[in-house]
Order: sequence, then structure tokens, then C-alpha cells
Amino acid sequence: MNTKDLSERDVCTKFITPAVERAGWDIQSQMREEVSLTAGQVMVRGRLVARGKAKRADYVLYLKPNLPLAVVEAILAVGCWCADRMESSPGRFRRCGGT
Repeated sequence: MNTKDLSERDVCTKFITPAVERAGWDIQSQMREEVSLTAGQVMVRGRLVARGKAKRADYVLYLKPNLPLAVVEAILAVGCWCADRMESSPGRFRRCGGT
């Protein structure tokens, strides 16, 4: 499978969601997808007020209801970086294909 041909949503579905599940997270109660984090920056110019683009995350992992623990963002890149185990240490990641 050529990872260059996959969309960000495909990467989430085929790689990230299964990795989160394998790491022991309950997909139904501890994970939300496509979460809005902010309503967007407030921009004021004289009497005009507008909002900027809202910030969104691909995943938010919850320790328990209403207690977010981690934000996961899928990024399309030239190479593919995988984790053997989901841990906070960046040293745990290894190169796994792609160019």
C-alpha cells in the first residue's frame, strides 16, 4: 500500500484508530474524533468583529468523561512514522516505510 495515495482521513482510519485501540484505549468511551478545540481567534477592527478559523483536532483521548488527556493530530508527510507502543517519549518512534 502506498501511503502517499492516502488522504488524512484514510490514515486516521487505517493506522491511528487501530493503534489507539491496540494501546488499550476504549474507542467508544475514551476517544472522540474531529473535535473542535477553539471557536477561532476574535479579530476586532474598529467596530467590526469577526472570528478566525476554528482549531480542530483529529482525536482527543479522555482519561474519564470531561477529562481530556491527549490530543492526537494526523499529519500527512513524505515519510511514515510509527510507534511500537503509544507513549509520550518521542524516542519510541521508528521509521516504517514511505520515502
